[in-house]
Amino acid sequence: MKYTLNLGAKEFSSDSLVLVSAFEKTVEAKGKAKASKAIVNAHWSKELKSTFEAINSAKDFTGSLGDTFLFHLANGTTVLVYGLGTKTKLTFEGLRNQAAKIFKMLATKHSEVALQLDGFVLKGKAEESLNALVEGIALADYKFDRHFSKQTKTKLTEVILDSSEKKTKAKKLQAVIDDTLVVTESINVSRDFVNEAPNIQRSTVYAKEVLKDIKGTKGVKAKVLGKAELKKEKMGLFLSVNDGSAYEPQLVHLTYTPSKVTKNTKHIALVGKGLVFDTGGYSLKPGGSMVNMKFDMAGSATVYAAFRAVAKLGLNVKVTCILGMTDNAVNEHATMPDAIVKGRNGLSVEILNTDAEGRLVLADCLDYACDLKPDAIIDSATLTGAVLVSLGTEVCGIMGNNQKLTSKILKSAKNTDEYMWELPIIEEFHNDMKSPIADLKNIGGSRFGGSSKAAAFLSKFVKNDIPWAHLDIAGIGDSQGHKAYCPSKGASGLIVRTLVDFLKNS
Repeated sequence: MKYTLNLGAKEFSSDSLVLVSAFEKTVEAKGKAKASKAIVNAHWSKELKSTFEAINSAKDFTGSLGDTFLFHLANGTTVLVYGLGTKTKLTFEGLRNQAAKIFKMLATKHSEVALQLDGFVLKGKAEESLNALVEGIALADYKFDRHFSKQTKTKLTEVILDSSEKKTKAKKLQAVIDDTLVVTESINVSRDFVNEAPNIQRSTVYAKEVLKDIKGTKGVKAKVLGKAELKKEKMGLFLSVNDGSAYEPQLVHLTYTPSKVTKNTKHIALVGKGLVFDTGGYSLKPGGSMVNMKFDMAGSATVYAAFRAVAKLGLNVKVTCILGMTDNAVNEHATMPDAIVKGRNGLSVEILNTDAEGRLVLADCLDYACDLKPDAIIDSATLTGAVLVSLGTEVCGIMGNNQKLTSKILKSAKNTDEYMWELPIIEEFHNDMKSPIADLKNIGGSRFGGSSKAAAFLSKFVKNDIPWAHLDIAGIGDSQGHKAYCPSKGASGLIVRTLVDFLKNS
């Protein structure tokens, strides 16, 4: 999609389709009459107003949220009016969702549209409004169709953003568009990774695809640790998950270093669970629960997308990205329940359930990340079904060992209109993860508090007093159709914008 900024516009940039907004207001009635609704279109040109008002049916259009009205100018230009409801009630998230709905409405019918930007600006904040509009359109302009024998192309290829803003603001507003598209492109790359079929995207293929995607990005260095290297690193827990696999485990280690590093430059490590498919191992999942387990690597795709965006934006923060990739399969070599395995940090773990495998991969990856001595570590994983019980399928759970770090991430989630809620890690949860025959066990004594107990387990692998936060995205990693800019089925790409905002402000 091409986005063209046209400032100082005195006429429409398209003689095909012009998109304008309208708001709704309540008109208080006098006497016993009932209050009524009316359109607010003060930002329209005289030509638009006069043509609209001359149409008899126009009086029935009030600009309520999502309503549309189509009419034509004398020169044949089609004008689409899109209702945004009460202006004081519309948020940037609301604008993002409406932009996505507008795109879906126009995508197959028009090749270009001239959008009158001024009518979509909320609270006088042009940059924030432009960001929300472009995010909504660019994220809705995604489909995973590579495996169809016949692919349908989107007809809409250009959005022209007309505005009366002075041309002196062109550089700043163009930067908003450019930066927003870097982030949305990274989200869509991560969606592709998550949506790919597991018989195609083995751990080895996934690692190669990541390296191919990030290759040539300024400031980025990459290396991959295979099975032999993981053995040297004594990553017993990670390797135990891979024992039943026909494919090598892969630890992808990416580092982005900004061009200007000072003593004040922060170093943040991102760690992601990359289970390209999870059968549950010997603790085999039921057939229905095994479907969609290709999504079990969404945590790694999430942190990779954030890393990718930061590197391509050239932000002034050093970021390390550690992706632990394997599948959890069953063969005669697979780890059995009751096995005791030693982690990279020397702690022994009684593996009571081989379907609680993500925490084993993350445990060794977290310990590895600690050796790099970052200022903070954030991990992301589709870790527990319990987080859906706690927070539903719309909210990301956050847990950690440092309230300051947690609060900053929560603030970034609020900045980007993404849902996140803090869950506790109490001493009793730590105690419940102790084993009578090893240092730890990989599941708690009951199914209650499962998300927090998993986080309590992970915390044992964070050393050197490094601030750490764990994001459980099991509920929100896929199928977030309640948001118009997310696919109803498939990878959502949520929480990437939160992480980018956090890193930007680090």
